[in-house]
Formats: sequence, structure tokens, C-alpha cells
Amino acid sequence: MNSNEVWPALPFDEWKETLATLHMWLQIVGKIRLVQTPWTNHSWHVTLYVTARGLTTSPIPHRVHTFEIRFDFTDHKLRILKSDGSGRDLELKPQSVAQFYQRTMSVLRELNLPVAINTTPNEVPDPIPFDKDEVHRVYDREYANRFWRVLAQSDRVFKQFRSRFCGKCSPVHFFWGAPDLAVTRFSGRAAPPHPGGIPHMPDAITREAYSQEVSSLGFWPGAEMMPQAIFYSYAYPEPKGFAEAKVKPETASYNSQFKEFVLPYDVVRSAKSPDETLLDFAQSTYDAASILGKWDRAALEEKKPDLLSSNQSS
Repeated sequence: MNSNEVWPALPFDEWKETLATLHMWLQIVGKIRLVQTPWTNHSWHVTLYVTARGLTTSPIPHRVHTFEIRFDFTDHKLRILKSDGSGRDLELKPQSVAQFYQRTMSVLRELNLPVAINTTPNEVPDPIPFDKDEVHRVYDREYANRFWRVLAQSDRVFKQFRSRFCGKCSPVHFFWGAPDLAVTRFSGRAAPPHPGGIPHMPDAITREAYSQEVSSLGFWPGAEMMPQAIFYSYAYPEPKGFAEAKVKPETASYNSQFKEFVLPYDVVRSAKSPDETLLDFAQSTYDAASILGKWDRAALEEKKPDLLSSNQSS
């Protein structure tokens, strides 16, 4: 299998309507996890996680029970599983956001798992409440599957990159607001207050998320403002000279509007070694952030144990 099959094409113009619909479905499920899960720093309690078939909430508490919601982009089902052994499947098919919302909430009630969420989408301009959104209703199975396959490959490489760091670091997780897959490293020092200003996102949430110095790596599927899938890397606060840093590969560039380095997804998928290309981007942008930001790299970077020697001496 060549890299173009492993890393499938994801042209924004061909699936943007599916992406817009799926984005809202993901927000609905993400908000279900949000309201039922104890707060975790940097909003890590709201995220979804990549699985072998799609995305999952992971287990969610509900009174004495636990439940989980999984997007299966192979069989195209929304699976709701409860700890008492019950569960339901909903077909993922062309339907409005309002229909998806109503059906999901109805199944949760049938399973005795009633949940109430804020129905206003986050981080999007001109949001339409989920229960009134009849605009977004496109679902293309092929592109939903491709999107998951890109997330799966990115998740795999991001986890390899994460293993190089022993300081505070997020899981590799999917934020449904943007939406993007991300992994974030922390310097261990406090950061200046973030200015906020993210559409339909309380500034207090943003400021808590960026309360410590970070270097963040992610994948974003694109939007009208930037109609292409990209990998990105940014630092907060951005150290002096970061925008001018030399990073790898040469096709990566600094985007002054978003204040981050950007590497087109198509560069990665068409590279001789997509893994090495993405890891070079991840490492070089972290190097720029941590060196210019004067992080204590010696204390933060992982030193692998000599497992062979340990096994021989035991």
C-alpha cells in the first residue's frame, strides 16, 4: 500500500458540506461529554479520541452508570453503549443537524440517560442552534471515512512525537470546537493572560486553557478562511523570533493571520516518508518554540531507559 492510500486525499471543496454537517454532529456529542464529565484543566474533559473505526467520547459518568458514544466511520453508525449492557445504534446518513440532535437525545432518554446541553455551537461564526439547524444536512460516507483515516494516521504519528517528552503534555485528543486533533507540550511556567476573542467561546475558558506556556501541534481539516487541510504548530506566548525561525520541511511557512506554522496536508501525504516529514515539522517547530522561549529542555525531554541492559541484569 503506497502512502497516498494510507494518507488519503482530502480536498476541502469536495467535502466541505459534509465537514460542516459532521462538525455540528461532533459538537453535539462533545457537549454531551462536557456536561457529564468533571472539569479537567485546559478543557481536557471535553475532547474526543481517535479509535480503530472513528472517534469516541471515552466512558462518561451518568449517576451510577457509565456510557460511551462512538462515531463509527466504517459502518457509519453512531453507537451509544451503556454499562448495564444496553445500547443503541443510529445510522450516520444525510440528515439535518436538528434531526441528528433530536434522534441522539431521544435514544439517550430511552436508555435512561437524559442529558441537557447548550444548543449553541462554539467557535463558529453565525451559529445556528442544533435543534433548529436544517441547513447542514450533507453526509458523504467516503469523505467521512477519509477524514477518520487522516485522523488515525495523524494520531499515530502525534503519539510517537509525544513519547519524546516527559514534562506535562496533553493526550493526543480531538477538540470538536475548531475542529482539530492536537497534542500540547507545556514548559511548566505560567503564561500571560490570553486575550480571548474566540467566537462563541467564553474568554475565561480560553484564558484557563492558555494559563501556562505551550507548544502545540495539530491537524485541522480546513474552513472557508483557509480551504485546505493543514498541520499546524504554534507557541503561546509566542517568543521573539519565532515567526522567522527555520523549520522543516522547507514547504512549511509561518501564517501571520493565525500566528502559527502551517504545513499543507498534501505535502505530507505526497512525501516519500509522510511520517518522517510530519515528525520533522513537529520537532523543528517545537525546537523553535522551546529554544527561543528558553524552556528547560534538559528536564523536559524524555530519556529512554536501556531496556536491553535492564532485562539482562534482572
